[in-house]
Amino acid sequence: MSQGNRPKSISIPLIVSIIAISFSAIFVKWSESPATISSMYRMWFAAIFLIPIVWKKRDELRKVTKRDWKLFTFSGAFLALHFALWFGSLKLTTVASSTIILALQPVVAVIGGFILYKERSTASALTTMGIAVIGAIMIGWGDLALSTQAIIGDILSFLSVVAVVGYLLIGQNVVKKVSHWIYSFLVFTIAAVFLTIYNVLTGVALGGYSFQEWGIFILLAIVPTISHVINNWLLNYINATTISMSILGEPVGASALAFVLLGERLTSMQIIGGCIVLVSVFFFLLQQRKRIQAQSSAMENIG
Repeated sequence: MSQGNRPKSISIPLIVSIIAISFSAIFVKWSESPATISSMYRMWFAAIFLIPIVWKKRDELRKVTKRDWKLFTFSGAFLALHFALWFGSLKLTTVASSTIILALQPVVAVIGGFILYKERSTASALTTMGIAVIGAIMIGWGDLALSTQAIIGDILSFLSVVAVVGYLLIGQNVVKKVSHWIYSFLVFTIAAVFLTIYNVLTGVALGGYSFQEWGIFILLAIVPTISHVINNWLLNYINATTISMSILGEPVGASALAFVLLGERLTSMQIIGGCIVLVSVFFFLLQQRKRIQAQSSAMENIG
């Protein structure tokens, strides 16, 4: 990681990033369009906004092999599934429940890494993972007091986590061959295509939405993307594990915004379960960072 021209503080960029990503759930809640429509247009607009940058880096597209294109396609399909499921979950459950379950992403990623790449984890990490899962179950239990729809929303949110981990695991090797701009543009476009095909085949109307809905589609494409751009920039100064800890800020920020803008409130069971999830995932990420640092030190000593 580059140390030159390091910003005096990464706190402000991280706070802006958390606020930007926290608004994503609020925009979805404001939208009255089907989940697959709002997620489809988010992907199309996000891809369109990246065209000027991609055009400057178009030579990198020649590096993409046929095998890589297949992986991009699968990655885009998983990303489409993630947004469709998560946007759908927000139609059924609270912002707090849905976003807290999203915070389980690092835990699910470790499980996926073990299944696909035989990556090992420590006993302490497995323990914190188990505690986090218990917290998620408590959130679902608390949502039962709201409605059966809320628990279905929780399940959709968790399935969206599985989908986004699949997207990341598939793309983690391919993205090394091109810049993150090219990678993002390709998977956004492929995801948009999959969502468009789904909407056409299922008879979901592609047009006829209000001016307010189109505004929400554009906001979904711009505001959360600001978070991704900031995080990509911060990778020049801090490691990915540190940035991934900011995922814990999204449920807090989104829940606060939902309370102020949507009037959503939480049950005591949801609050307890949410705290357990956030604290557990925080310690899990700390353990992962220590493990990575230990491995790096060992490699330097061997070298």
